Amino acid sequence: MNEKQYVWYASYGSNINTDRFLCYIKGGRPEGSSKVEPGCNDPSLPVDESIFTINLPIYFAKEAAKWQSKGVAFIGLKQNTGAKTYSKKYLITTEQFLDVVKQENNGLEFEIDLNEVKRKGSKIFRQAWYGNVLYLGEDKGFPIYTFTAPWDMEDVEWKKPSHAYLTTIVNGLEQDYTAQEIYDYFKTKPGIKGNYADGELARVIFN
Repeated sequence: MNEKQYVWYASYGSNINTDRFLCYIKGGRPEGSSKVEPGCNDPSLPVDESIFTINLPIYFAKEAAKWQSKGVAFIGLKQNTGAKTYSKKYLITTEQFLDVVKQENNGLEFEIDLNEVKRKGSKIFRQAWYGNVLYLGEDKGFPIYTFTAPWDMEDVEWKKPSHAYLTTIVNGLEQDYTAQEIYDYFKTKPGIKGNYADGELARVIFN
């Protein structure tokens, strides 16, 4: 792979949908979103991708303007062997990963040493929604990273995600999971449980 350095980016939210994620790579407006993403300086496609399970809990919080001012996905910070968060990981360059993090932080310029993240397990570089980079292990000799909030899930109010946002995730998951598996996965998640009626969630997933 010549001189480029590669890392896995593990997405647990809307970027599970490859078409949506490629808007972060190549630029463009994802379906269901109101925002045009600028893309990476290097628009090369991921060289590999695969499903990945994160042993941290997923939840939905905040109000994202580009997703109808509804909740979006985060993962909690406490390791929990019982937690099972579905994700898809993409093998991209280090520079691309940092460009993706930058886009998730509204274009903010920042510096972060991924080797430090690997040593410490995580690094908060900004007190913002996705200002915390996590190290999740290795696969095929490459480190796996993701990002989430600096706070834990119990410290924020859980919010219902929009149908468009949840559909984007579902469309990504259905490449690897059945509709029933996806329904069972989401129905207990904070932000969905108690906010989505059974029939409402079923319409989003089984539609």
